[in-house]
Amino acid sequence: MSHAAVYRHVASKADLRNLVVARWADSTMPELRAIVEEPGLAPQRLRRLIDALVAVKRRRSTDDPELFAAYRTLAADAQPAVAAHLDELVNLIAEVVRDGVIEGTFRPTDPAAAARAILAATARFHHPAHHAEWTDPALDANYEAVWKLLLGGLSD
Repeated sequence: MSHAAVYRHVASKADLRNLVVARWADSTMPELRAIVEEPGLAPQRLRRLIDALVAVKRRRSTDDPELFAAYRTLAADAQPAVAAHLDELVNLIAEVVRDGVIEGTFRPTDPAAAARAILAATARFHHPAHHAEWTDPALDANYEAVWKLLLGGLSD
């Protein structure tokens, strides 16, 4: 494909990067969206949601390391797409937290603020910048410890 053909569809290299990163990020979301819609108590759904987020990012890292490295490089210059991806993650987590507050399994809290905190607290386990740490044998134990703290902070 020629440059001219590409630029008929996108205005700039930045737009092209954003489109590629947005498409890649969106392809990680169907499983997460489905978990949010599942029946069940919020603590178990929240755990499945974060577990699935961790699994999909790690799977992408190990299934095709070169493509994952390319994504990481592109994402560094595709902030609008990354921000939209993070916003959707926060919204999904907030929806489950909101359900937990309503059902009484989580203490009253601001769901969006709690969602941002959960995403930040678990970043080491799913954020591509930490991919080199994902082979650490202690990682799963650390994840369990973080999870217990998060759940304890949300519960009464």
